[in-house]
Amino acid sequence: MTPESTVDIFREAIMLVILLVSIMVVPALIVGLIISVFQAATQINEQTLSFLPRLITTLTMLMIFGPFLLNEIISFVQNLVGNIPSLIS
Repeated sequence: MTPESTVDIFREAIMLVILLVSIMVVPALIVGLIISVFQAATQINEQTLSFLPRLITTLTMLMIFGPFLLNEIISFVQNLVGNIPSLIS
């Protein structure tokens, strides 16, 4: 196993993690920002008003993009396991 192949595997893994996290976190971040602007404009300081929409957004993104994310993880693992013989030698 060469250092280049190790770096390539880690690069692919990090890109997969960035993809997984960005699909789940970015929409919740946008909704949280919108709710925060609304709270600042109306001076309502309720914690659940901020938490619940972000939770619903995250769960919705998980339901919508869950199969895509799972396929990406499966393809990465299949590629990794399929390349084990070439990585050992």
